[in-house]
Amino acid sequence: MEVEDLFKNYGDRVAVGGLNIQVKEGEIFGLIGPNGAGKTTALRVISTLLQITSGRVRVFGLDVDSEPDEVRKIISYLPEDAGAYKNLTGRKYLDFMSSFFASGKERESMLKKGIEITDLADRIDSKVETYSKGMTRRLLIARAVMTSPRLAILDEPTSGLDVINAKEIRDLVKKMSSEGMSILLSSHNMFEVEFLCDRVALINEGVIIEKGTPDELKSKYGVKNIEEVFTEVVG
Repeated sequence: MEVEDLFKNYGDRVAVGGLNIQVKEGEIFGLIGPNGAGKTTALRVISTLLQITSGRVRVFGLDVDSEPDEVRKIISYLPEDAGAYKNLTGRKYLDFMSSFFASGKERESMLKKGIEITDLADRIDSKVETYSKGMTRRLLIARAVMTSPRLAILDEPTSGLDVINAKEIRDLVKKMSSEGMSILLSSHNMFEVEFLCDRVALINEGVIIEKGTPDELKSKYGVKNIEEVFTEVVG
C-alpha cells in the first residue's frame, strides 16, 4: 500500500494533511497517535469509505480513488465500533457475510475458515446477543479475514478486551501476517503496537511526525518502550 501526499478536508478543517506512508507486503504496520490525530479518517479513506480531497492511495497497484470496487475485492476493514447482527447466531452471521463474496463451495469453504478463526466451539450456534465482548470481537475479526484479503485494516482490534482475549486477538493477527497477509492497524495500546508491528508511524494533527521500526524509534529517543517514544514525540 502506498499513500502519497494524502489530504482529507471537511470544509475548512484539515483532518489529514499530507500523509505519506507505505505498507510492505506481509508486514504489520501501525498507525498511532492521540485522539483526533486523523488515524481513523486515514483508515476510512484507504478503505474507500471516504473520498480523497487530494493525493493518491494505491493498494497493490490499484487506485483507491478511481478503482474503489477493485480495491474492495482485496481488502477488509474492521472499524473500532463494528458490530454484528445480535439476533443471528455466529454461524448464520458469518454465512450471511460470506454471501457477499462467494457462492457454492467457495462460500462453504469461506464459512468454514471463519468458524475456525472464531474458535467459539459450540457457541458458534448461539445468538450473538449472548456473546461476551471478546467473543464478539473474535467473530468480527473472523468476518474481516475469512475472505483472505491481501490487506486487512484493523482499527483498535483489541479495544475494551480483557488481557486473555486481547492476547488471543494479537496472536491471531500475528498468525495472519505470518501467512502473508498485509495488515494496517491503529491502536492506543502501545504494548500491543510494540509487540505486533514491524514498523510504526506516529500521526498528529493529520501529519506523520515520526516513523520507523520499534527498535529504531526506541534507540533514536533513548527510551525503553514505544509508549515513551509516543510521549516524547507527541507530548
